[in-house]
Amino acid sequence: VQIKTTEWLYLPNQKSPAMGEVDPAFIQDPEHRPQLSIIEAEGIPLIDLSPINSIPTPDSISELKAIEGLVREIGSACKDWGFFQVINHGVALDKREKIETAARKFFAQPLEEKRKIRRDEKIVVGYYDTEHTKNVRDWKEVFDFVVEEPTLVPASPDPEDKEETEWINQWPENPPELRPVCEEYAREVEKLALKLMGLIALSLGLPEDSFNSYFKDQTSFIRLNHYPPCPSPRLALGVGRHKDGGALTVLAQDDVGGLEVKRKTDGEWIRVKPTPNAYIINVGDVIQVWSNERYESVEHRVMVNSEKERFSIPFFLSPAHYTQVKPLEELTDERNPAKYKPYSWGKFITHRKLSNFKKLNTENIQIYHFKVSE
Repeated sequence: VQIKTTEWLYLPNQKSPAMGEVDPAFIQDPEHRPQLSIIEAEGIPLIDLSPINSIPTPDSISELKAIEGLVREIGSACKDWGFFQVINHGVALDKREKIETAARKFFAQPLEEKRKIRRDEKIVVGYYDTEHTKNVRDWKEVFDFVVEEPTLVPASPDPEDKEETEWINQWPENPPELRPVCEEYAREVEKLALKLMGLIALSLGLPEDSFNSYFKDQTSFIRLNHYPPCPSPRLALGVGRHKDGGALTVLAQDDVGGLEVKRKTDGEWIRVKPTPNAYIINVGDVIQVWSNERYESVEHRVMVNSEKERFSIPFFLSPAHYTQVKPLEELTDERNPAKYKPYSWGKFITHRKLSNFKKLNTENIQIYHFKVSE
């Protein structure tokens, strides 16, 4: 269906726009359209992780104090922003550069080549160019792969269905280096994500290894994002407003920028300025539930622009499918009762994945559906 308008908007893979015609699938409702005046982020914490990457020496008081200070910084960032950036994180720069180069090569290929590994309802990882957020199409194309292969998940979101299935990666023939560089990068960023989970545990007053067992059979995945130039950046978004459903997101973005975070204090959309070689970290819904809302998952979105393409690589750290997500007992008591009912992580993500392939008439499943009424 095409509608007439004074704007140009065309599919990211088309060669040229049709003047005066807009595909309505991309158009955000007026209240959610981006403001083209940018508020640069002031205050999103930039945290130096070098204290946890240095070789420890016995009984070093200064090292202990540095780690204690780091834990406090992480706790404040999770509480006040839900977002922070990290430097001196221990991920080798060459591994990041290799995956970025391979991603550019992959997305530069003809559409028919990329669609050879197009994902569908049965094979939910691979290439995709019709992703929807809040039932509006995103201005992007993606390539997804799971970190653990195969990844075991429920066969359907039906609570009564006990059958399981496996997610298996689809790798393209070209570029041939994509698979090895992706697998190598995944292991590096997984280490960083788990270190951060340890720091978050400490910031909540829990033992450092409190979360480790949840990720033994993780359902984590990595996405390669490509946002082509968009002729109508005031109508469309690269990714619409959303919160991440998993535990923690570790994002590499290029120097073009476009990520915006909804500031908790006033609801303003704040642009996260790219810091060279840093990672942007955000708390997901699972941590919001585990922490019983001490830390909150924060809404964010991605702007597009009319001149430059943009690339980003998020790592979505997610627990095993059999995890019952619920507030941790150590963080609840009579004065602070559990704010969420337990829910199956596997059924939750299976429901979410299905929504990628069909436009829903209602909003996708969210953690507030499991909120305990007060």
